[in-house]
Amino acid sequence: MELAIECKPRDPKAKPNALRRQGLLPAVLYGHEGTESVSLTVDGHAADMLLRKAAVNNTMIDLKIPDMPWNGKALLREVQAHPWKNSLYHLSFFAVKAQDMVEVGVALNFVGEPTGVQNDGGVLNTEVNEVTVKCKAIDIPEVINVDVSGLGVGDSLTVADLVLPEGAMVAGDQTQTVATVLQGRKAESEGGEESVPIATQTLAAE
Repeated sequence: MELAIECKPRDPKAKPNALRRQGLLPAVLYGHEGTESVSLTVDGHAADMLLRKAAVNNTMIDLKIPDMPWNGKALLREVQAHPWKNSLYHLSFFAVKAQDMVEVGVALNFVGEPTGVQNDGGVLNTEVNEVTVKCKAIDIPEVINVDVSGLGVGDSLTVADLVLPEGAMVAGDQTQTVATVLQGRKAESEGGEESVPIATQTLAAE
């Protein structure tokens, strides 16, 4: 997913709280010229709209700064919110080039119904809902679909089984379990000894 937002350079003398009262949100851009950072402001409403679709460390954003010679792509690196007012406080962006390798968090989307759930009363247990992916900035996937339809009771999928875009890889332990199908309680009950209801036992004793 790629979004766009317009920013303006921030006056170094401007107080953050004063900007917020004007409907502006303080922001900062890193990485566009080495270690140098640039202080910016963003329209508060535009920032709210952006965050309805953008995710931290996952979404490429076309950062437009008309008053600067630099315009380009950036990742949303950090979102700060007021601790109890539930309002935005500050945004941080990190400039990237389309071919730069980045590490981003990507959500897993589990699709299909396992055969072990359908036929044998099993229960799908998902142990990981997001993984860190290393890929080109231009190839950041919105989600990673995980097909669990082939899993029977006792089967599992690991990080190494994930299907990623070409050139992408998951950072971290490749053997980590992502999902497994557990035996359901009904199946366990059917496999065990037949139990006699307590009320029936009491009547027999009488």
